[in-house]
Amino acid sequence: MGILCRAWRIQIHGSILQCRKASSTITWRSTTASNVRMMASGPAIPSTDSSVTPETAGDTLLSYHQETKHSFKKFARGPHGLDWASQPNPFRRYVGAKVVNLEHFAEETGSVPYPELGAGRVEAQPLTKSTLSQLLYDSLSLSAWKSIGTSTWSLRVNPSSGNLHPTEGYVISGPVAGVSDSPFVAHYAPKEHALEIRAELPPEVWEKVKEGLPEGAFLVAFTSIYWREAWKYGERAFRYCNHDVGHAIGAVAVASAHLGWNSQLVDGYGTRELQHLLGLASPSSVPAMRTGARALASPRGSSHKGVFPDLERESADCVVAVFPFSDVPLIGLPELPVLEAQTLASHCLQLDFLGQANKLSKEHVRWDRIYSASLASHKPHRRESMPAFGFGWRPLPENFINAEIYEDYTVRQVVRKRRSAVDMDGKYGMQRNVFYQLLLKATVGTPGMFPYGALPWDTEIHCAIFVHRVVDLPQGLYFLVRNAAHEQSLKQACSEKFHWEKPEGCPPALPLYRLLTGDARILAARVSCNQDIAGNGFFSLGMIARFQPVLEEKGPWMYPRLFWEAGLLGQVLYLEATAMGVAATGIGCYFDDAVHEILGLEDKRFQSLYHFTVGVPLIDTRIMNLPAYPGPAFDA
Repeated sequence: MGILCRAWRIQIHGSILQCRKASSTITWRSTTASNVRMMASGPAIPSTDSSVTPETAGDTLLSYHQETKHSFKKFARGPHGLDWASQPNPFRRYVGAKVVNLEHFAEETGSVPYPELGAGRVEAQPLTKSTLSQLLYDSLSLSAWKSIGTSTWSLRVNPSSGNLHPTEGYVISGPVAGVSDSPFVAHYAPKEHALEIRAELPPEVWEKVKEGLPEGAFLVAFTSIYWREAWKYGERAFRYCNHDVGHAIGAVAVASAHLGWNSQLVDGYGTRELQHLLGLASPSSVPAMRTGARALASPRGSSHKGVFPDLERESADCVVAVFPFSDVPLIGLPELPVLEAQTLASHCLQLDFLGQANKLSKEHVRWDRIYSASLASHKPHRRESMPAFGFGWRPLPENFINAEIYEDYTVRQVVRKRRSAVDMDGKYGMQRNVFYQLLLKATVGTPGMFPYGALPWDTEIHCAIFVHRVVDLPQGLYFLVRNAAHEQSLKQACSEKFHWEKPEGCPPALPLYRLLTGDARILAARVSCNQDIAGNGFFSLGMIARFQPVLEEKGPWMYPRLFWEAGLLGQVLYLEATAMGVAATGIGCYFDDAVHEILGLEDKRFQSLYHFTVGVPLIDTRIMNLPAYPGPAFDA
């Protein structure tokens, strides 16, 4: 690790900052369930063939969200045990499609220092097979293999809940020498670091697809296979799949910036049109397997077990435009470019999508509520207004680029070193100025800055932070307001006992407030499903979304997008921690309404969507680290 990591050179043993006994102190009277309101049992689970109309979509999602909350009395519905014989294959392949092997790169290559990431100083590279290889290598590829005993598993650059990886990546582009002589739609195969050419687009269709996009643009799309997460997590899996989409958007935004490229979610396409564009409406997207096997309702009535090939179909999530960075913001377009729905669908129906989706499991469990929620959150096709900050993210200001607090890593080293910590040491403390710098990156002050400008909507996620070990900062509960427009409504919604005081030394540009003082380590672990890791780091946090008003103002399709935003923020926390020489981990298991009660939230105006913790990781020395892609020397 080199020099003693700058983020944690001060050691703190035990609870040296004691909880004050005044009324402002954080208290947790006991660990009994009666101290926190519990969620009631919900209605019967709808079957997958029940209709979800635009009029009922919002209620369907609110019901899904409520019924998939964990509480002290019961967890959200999921499997009682893991059926290892049916564990899904983490790698989707389209057997029979043309395979184009991509270039590999040594971790030491790539000269952009991490602190320069997002500053807009990297010269834009041309789109070639090599640069496309780099984009995927630094965002969606394997980063390592791990081995212990007889077990071996892979890790990826983009994180995933339970390392299950429901997210699949696609490239839609004009001709690229060495990849395809024609415009193409390709699926990315991370195990092989290769593209599978699924279809060649007629030139006139590609011209229509890219019409209005910046010169040199191509598209990266994401899909989800819900079954991969549902195998382990049951009904809550839809949440986790959308966390992972947000992480993937962030991973591509970072890898793009490394090449001097910008990125922007093109959110006008409807879910149905994306299904057609990516070939997911083709019969070849469903594995060919024997059907007619048993399909048994579970005793709980919440799932069905049997052979359901359709559960392995990918669901279209979103498409991101990647294009050369320009110092001049692209503001002139009144609407985001989107090919007309019927035209796109009719063209894609005529395409021959090559390859047959591989089978992932021999049996499945169908959690109906997931698919009802997915259907309810489908986005209609519409042209979108241009974000006020323009098309693509804006570079970070100078005061966000502080090289002194980071280790001497390049961007490639950081994205490929990133790991999800499995435990924290509970000893070391983060320096206060480093903590503030990390939160500046989590906030980025102005809408549209890197990397959050990749999302076309205003910030909807805030952070309730349990500070455990930050030197010269009292332990306690803090709040990071990431959108100033929400500050008053947050104060009104939260407990009236909170102080909302700026902590000592806090930069003026950082909207961080102290709410209560006290040792909250046990409390943080308790509400994160009793996971000690939430109390053993420097700090842990809950991402608090403006929730029901967003669904009502913008539409039910914003439900997964709130999780995307949370995942994108989580990706920043992961990379910042890694670049500082420490580690982070996302926590999807937490007691939802217990968190809300701590904050005094009594309705669904604000909801907790994701937890995170940052600290010094404990390393399991029994686990062997193996290269991501064993073989001959890497291509430079």
